[in-house]
Amino acid sequence: MFSDLNSLRTACAGLSKGSADAAAAVAARQAELTKPPGSLGRLEVLTAWLARWQGRAMPALDKVEVLIFAGNHGVTAQGVSPYPSSVTAQMAANFARGGAAINQIAAVAGATLKVIPLELDRPTRDFTQGPAMDEAEFLEAVTAGYEALAPGTDLLCLGEMGIGNTTAAAAIAAALFGGGGGRWAGRGTGIDDEGLARKRRAIDAGLALHAGLRDDPIAVAMALGGRELAAILGATLAARHHGVPVLLDGFICTAAVAPLAQVDEYALDHTQLAHVSAEAGHRALAESLGLEPLLDLGMRLGEGSAATLAVPILRAALACHRGMATFAEAAVDNRG
Repeated sequence: MFSDLNSLRTACAGLSKGSADAAAAVAARQAELTKPPGSLGRLEVLTAWLARWQGRAMPALDKVEVLIFAGNHGVTAQGVSPYPSSVTAQMAANFARGGAAINQIAAVAGATLKVIPLELDRPTRDFTQGPAMDEAEFLEAVTAGYEALAPGTDLLCLGEMGIGNTTAAAAIAAALFGGGGGRWAGRGTGIDDEGLARKRRAIDAGLALHAGLRDDPIAVAMALGGRELAAILGATLAARHHGVPVLLDGFICTAAVAPLAQVDEYALDHTQLAHVSAEAGHRALAESLGLEPLLDLGMRLGEGSAATLAVPILRAALACHRGMATFAEAAVDNRG
């Protein structure tokens, strides 16, 4: 899909701005519905957002897809997680069997779930010792995410699984927006104080080793990230190219797509941030990217859980837009 980093950079630039006509059609209909102007708040904004990025005046949510990418991280050798890397594959199998939280939420949301393990038997390299991935490995993971988007998808929800990936996400955030492990590292899956200190040291060591890459956001993702983060970047890019709006999950997803916004300031306009995670650093990262979360429920599970939980909000917004009567249809007087 991408022959080298420059071809990926080119694909991340000059992106479509969506359909202004479709968004305007939604606004025109909203003005005629039996309610005071703007009284449905962000529900109205979300409907216009769906229309813009689907490219149709009446959006649809017939095919909602949840993609969970799973990857393992060499930086776990630094003691940054209380769980062994074997848990990644075990949880991916749990997703496939239907036994995780995301399976239950996807069923409620009317969404189809797909789990994509990415070479779980071959973790990325420890980024305190060298780049997490070489160019070929990184581009392979990006391509896996890009090609995972199913044709005809109306809405894409993104999630991840990977022991050690909050460390990778914090390192990317630090490289792109400044500060070190002390600013961005959180407790992830529940590390103690000593573990948190090790996590911060690992992030700082990675930042020092790869300091020369900080002006190249794509290279930052390659050196400090992971395969599942690279795949999320690829899937988000594919969604933009194919006119599919995206719901992002938590801290890891947000960090994974942050390099796109560094290449093109409008690159995340087709995304909505589903929630603000309880993981340290997520709120600051969201603010740095200009992303306003839809939910704030104290969640920090990952696995696409909050992204999928936000789908019923979009369904409600669309139901109001489709089903409400206009003032003329209801024989209700509009404003003079």
